[in-house]
Amino acid sequence: MADIDNKDQAEMDPADMEDVEEVEEEETVENSKSKARQLTEQLMQNPQILAALQEGLDGLNGSPSGYIESLPKVVKRRINALKNLQVKCAHIEAKFYEEVHELERKYAALYQPLFDKRSEIVKAAYEPTDEECEWKADEEEELTDEMKEKAKLEEEKKDEEKEDPKGIPEFWLTVFKNVDLLSDMLQEHDEPILKHLQDIKVKFSDPGQPMSFGLEFHFEPNDFFTNTVLTKTYKMRSEPDESDPFSFDGPEIMSCTGSTIEWTKGKNVTLKTIKKKQKHKGRGTVRTVTKTVPNDSFFNFFTPPEVPESGELDEDSEVVLAADFEIGHFIRERIVPRAVLYFTGEAIEDDDDDYDEEGEEADDEEGEEEADEENDPDYDPKKDTASPAECKPQ
Repeated sequence: MADIDNKDQAEMDPADMEDVEEVEEEETVENSKSKARQLTEQLMQNPQILAALQEGLDGLNGSPSGYIESLPKVVKRRINALKNLQVKCAHIEAKFYEEVHELERKYAALYQPLFDKRSEIVKAAYEPTDEECEWKADEEEELTDEMKEKAKLEEEKKDEEKEDPKGIPEFWLTVFKNVDLLSDMLQEHDEPILKHLQDIKVKFSDPGQPMSFGLEFHFEPNDFFTNTVLTKTYKMRSEPDESDPFSFDGPEIMSCTGSTIEWTKGKNVTLKTIKKKQKHKGRGTVRTVTKTVPNDSFFNFFTPPEVPESGELDEDSEVVLAADFEIGHFIRERIVPRAVLYFTGEAIEDDDDDYDEEGEEADDEEGEEEADEENDPDYDPKKDTASPAECKPQ
């Protein structure tokens, strides 16, 4: 058989031999590409390699390409002119936000009578009329006249059987408990106090004064403190930083202060008393020491860290202030204007819908990836599972 093969090869035309060599080379290249693809797929399924690649990409993100440095001096000079224009844009933007603040102040005065009436209904200072209480139901919830009458009679019967509540009990406490950002701050010992919260108002700085806003928490008389109003004031700035004008992105909160709470003796929920046993090194006697230490509470919101004149804070204070600013802004922008919707949960459902959509998209993508992996003949599920060594802390 070998002789026949040699004979055939000997009888081949030289041009045919060249074709054979080219085909063999193409097959070799194709095999190399196939092996490279398989190797790449295996590497990309390794979590450690993926993490290293991501770290490398993160390092490249935002790094200069070197193109700007390579430009001629005359072009760099024109770029400086563009930067000066950008600084002027930042100053115009700052003026824009100042005017927005003025508009907010103007419309706050228009909203306030409605918010005042809301407060009167909540605390039972005003009983709304039948006309004011009428609310058109959704089409799918529309009832026949007979069903409406039956439901009305049942409600009246229930009202007769139980004591008539005043206003809307625990309105603001329910709002706080419904919102994750606020409920995370609440402790069990805060709830009896917040049952006495009757209103939250937003106050803007007067015209011509530095930009700021305040939150006023109005309480009915209670056994916990003598204050009827607790305030939180946020000072803002709407101007580019001279040392870094390109970082300007609208007004920023510079500092905040809270009112001093005049606690009734023994009612301060921001402090707790602990007892510790101490043993004397020499005599071996044991004594009990009582200490007062800070306690987790929503009412710590009124004693934020002070911002020094230098503006420099330690890391813990920066974290606390950042969270404080977010909460203050959220109460001003969302809670006060839409309180009833957070009370009923409708505003929360809207927020959840937004997150659900993103979650569904992510789930779809994960499903597609899983399907691709299952259809891949080279897929090895063991490679997707971290080994004990990989899970071991360094």
